[in-house]
Amino acid sequence: MDLHGAFHVYDTTLRDGAQQEGLNLSVADKLNIARQLDGLGVGYIEGGWPGANPKDTEFFRRAVSELDLQHAKLAAFGATRRAGVAAADDPLVAALRDSGASVVTLVAKSHDRHVELALRTTLEENLAMVRDTVSHLVAEGQTVFLDAEHFFDGYRANQAYALEVLRTAYEAGAEVAALCDTNGGMLPSWVGDVVGDVVSSTGGRVGIHCHNDTGCAVANSLAAVDAGATHVQGTINGYGERTGNADLISVVANLELKLDRQVLPQGLLAEATRIAHAVAEVTNVPPASRQPYVGTSAFAHKAGLHASAIKVDPDLYQHMDPAGVGNDMRLLVSDMAGRASIELKGRELGFDLSGDRDLVTRITERVKVLESRGYTFEAADASFELLLVEEVEGHRPSYVDVESWRVITETQTGPGTEAISEATVKLTAAGVRYVVTGEGNGPVNALDQALRQAIGQAYPEVAKLELIDYKVRILDQGHGTDAITRVLIETSDGSSSWWTVGVGHNVVEASWEALLDAVTFGLRRAEQTTGR
Repeated sequence: MDLHGAFHVYDTTLRDGAQQEGLNLSVADKLNIARQLDGLGVGYIEGGWPGANPKDTEFFRRAVSELDLQHAKLAAFGATRRAGVAAADDPLVAALRDSGASVVTLVAKSHDRHVELALRTTLEENLAMVRDTVSHLVAEGQTVFLDAEHFFDGYRANQAYALEVLRTAYEAGAEVAALCDTNGGMLPSWVGDVVGDVVSSTGGRVGIHCHNDTGCAVANSLAAVDAGATHVQGTINGYGERTGNADLISVVANLELKLDRQVLPQGLLAEATRIAHAVAEVTNVPPASRQPYVGTSAFAHKAGLHASAIKVDPDLYQHMDPAGVGNDMRLLVSDMAGRASIELKGRELGFDLSGDRDLVTRITERVKVLESRGYTFEAADASFELLLVEEVEGHRPSYVDVESWRVITETQTGPGTEAISEATVKLTAAGVRYVVTGEGNGPVNALDQALRQAIGQAYPEVAKLELIDYKVRILDQGHGTDAITRVLIETSDGSSSWWTVGVGHNVVEASWEALLDAVTFGLRRAEQTTGR
């Protein structure tokens, strides 16, 4: 059975979610997140608005060659044609047509006052804009979904016109009309009533797009599905402007685990926790510990009243087995906690750990200790692989013996002057001692330059390595400048990239740890490839 044909799970993290205050995604970030979303098994990934946003245009251009989606189809977002302009002649419609996306999601006005006051056109012309744009893109071979903006408010103000917008879209060839609670003001019973009427009145496929301004985005989405919607939109971790969009993970988890509706490919919901946290690292937005299903506190129990009962039967104080979403209970301490995920991740990285119970237990406990100190391996596979190698082989891969390093930053007063950092690294590589000084526009850049120059004399392949992304997060913000800092670094060898992690009170110290892991991993990969 084609699950995506039966029910649409549509993610809009890269477009609507990216409108969250303080969230700024690069094209590389968006490509990374798209891969994560595909791993969850969503049916559609809305990549952005090509033509209206240069970054989104670049995303779609690169997606053609850089995304190999296994489950999802890429959707381009855009608007109906402008008033008085033919769809075929509108440059923004052309950008949608030329985006390379097989699916186009068109936003259209369905509230009569928005048509007249925002678009400054007539109700009749708005219907023509919907009809012409949908039919044009369908004729060009693209699947078209319609986002009926402000639909619920428009339905209340002028029910007949709101429904006519939907009928016009369906008749022109739109596969879905998603009803948008754009202002986020609806409650579940209201949504259910309206969706039920739309389904019976139009006979078309209905979708739902909810914002969380009343705290009901997930509940409103479920009410819509209960009333007949078969297309649900949302964002990972509930990202979005104001109070956010419906958290897609909560929606699909409730549908699958509570309502017994299979909406993702079999088994992929178990990846939800890993993916939610990995995306949080890319966005550099701290994951909400109390997020339903996937938060670190979602299945956490304090010792005391619950302790004895949980030891007898964990389900006495949990609404489900956290393994169903890839999470873990945090009270019960045993050699089974987290073992399955460690074995699975080890297998993914080429290590068969299933036959050594003590080894898996040791790795699991070590990961727990490191995570309690601020490390995260969700988005730092390279650091985790080095940890696995150390535990399996009894020693950590090492190509250098670092004697010391130091960084000096100097700035001069006066207009136009910039601070310059200088790093000195002393190390031994391949039996030779090197003392190298590097300069950069910051301490981390200087350290990176010095480290690679020193190692490069013994291992020329390090010249291919390039630091391409750098993220810093303050973990215990209440401690001010004495807080623990976590650094994530992405490094590329020109053909692939990997992430490493470092933690410390000093941001430079944390950065050095991540840099050293990055180079070590790169050299190990080169050694495996070349046999050197």
